[in-house]
Amino acid sequence: MNFDEFELHEDVINAVESMNYKQATPIQEQAIPYILDGKDLLACAQTGTGKTAAYLIPILDKVAHQSNIHTGALILVPTRELAVQIDQQIQGLGYFVGATSIAVYGGNKGPEWDQQKKALTQGADIIIATPGRLIAHLQLGYVNFGDIKHLVLDEADRMLDMGFLSDILKIMSFLPAQRQTLMFSATMPSKINELAKRILKNPEEIRLAVSRPADRIDQQFYLASDEQKLPLLLHLLSQVQSTSMVLFTSRKSTVEPIVHSLRKLGMDAHGISSDSEQADREIVLRNFKNRQFPVLVATDVLSRGIDIDNLSHVVNYDVPRDPEDYVHRIGRTARAESKGTAITFINEQDQKYVLKIERLFEKELEKKSVTKELGLGEAPAFEPKRFKPPGRKKPSGSKEGSRSTGSGQKRRKPKKEFNNPSQA
Repeated sequence: MNFDEFELHEDVINAVESMNYKQATPIQEQAIPYILDGKDLLACAQTGTGKTAAYLIPILDKVAHQSNIHTGALILVPTRELAVQIDQQIQGLGYFVGATSIAVYGGNKGPEWDQQKKALTQGADIIIATPGRLIAHLQLGYVNFGDIKHLVLDEADRMLDMGFLSDILKIMSFLPAQRQTLMFSATMPSKINELAKRILKNPEEIRLAVSRPADRIDQQFYLASDEQKLPLLLHLLSQVQSTSMVLFTSRKSTVEPIVHSLRKLGMDAHGISSDSEQADREIVLRNFKNRQFPVLVATDVLSRGIDIDNLSHVVNYDVPRDPEDYVHRIGRTARAESKGTAITFINEQDQKYVLKIERLFEKELEKKSVTKELGLGEAPAFEPKRFKPPGRKKPSGSKEGSRSTGSGQKRRKPKKEFNNPSQA
């Protein structure tokens, strides 16, 4: 379906053409008509499917032709990088429609705070914000959201994983009850459905199945203990002439140790995580995109919604807990019909997560064991049942039918990656 088949204003069509958007993706084809009709929407589609444009195009079509005294649309996102990227997309599209926007996020200096305050006070057509920093502004009393007609929760599942539920609900208490609310999520866990029931009114639903990774991605799985991973990686990359690689780790505490180890092995690497200063994060990301160094070590802050073109390799230093996160990670490579390689290291503790990926793909994955022949010692055997943590023992005197989580483990509250509003 071509974009000129939607009922969009001519200047929006010109904006779309200027961004070289050709045909609408499935999520865009289904979502844009609902949004133009003013419906609430719950949409599930994986990263890289065009979710952002699916809501930006119709919202720009509306906001640019509405008489807003203050802010017309609010987009909440989990990370600073995604806020900046969406703001850049709005600037590209908004040039033709005269729409204004600003990204509101933490970790920056005084001048940026003052600029955010001015935009929130005087109004911009679209505000893109991380929850923590927006609440910091809201609590000071000068934000006027009385004109907001559109609320978007982008990467809603990631925001809930990061512990932002209470922040989201607090922000919504500042918004008009009469508004259009759109939720976009890469996955659809039960907590997303619960939130949707609380904040959406008679929503339309779009659920696109998680697609398999592109055949152009060479997926390689290696059994390796933690101390074997980096020497093995160096060997695997020794035959590669040029590399542009993102190495994902699930723990932000391991980013800098991995960067230090890679540098000792002769690889120019830099790291980025939520603990990094915002200015440093922007410099590192910009320099990586400009090919000033070949290896970027990152947490899952980069696994979704961040455009990095022409990656030759994605490395999973550890196996993601959620198999859909694995799909999002390796989806950073082999874009635009190019080829790419995804390398995943499997230690003893992560073997159970490989089984989840196999269930998602409905096939057994080949696991290679090469460390012994490289002089790095024996690799762990693939015995996921052996390394599976034992179930919780039933306390003495407990009765059948007593409350249980159903998984044999205690319920845990989701950890919040940002611990205070100034960090979000």
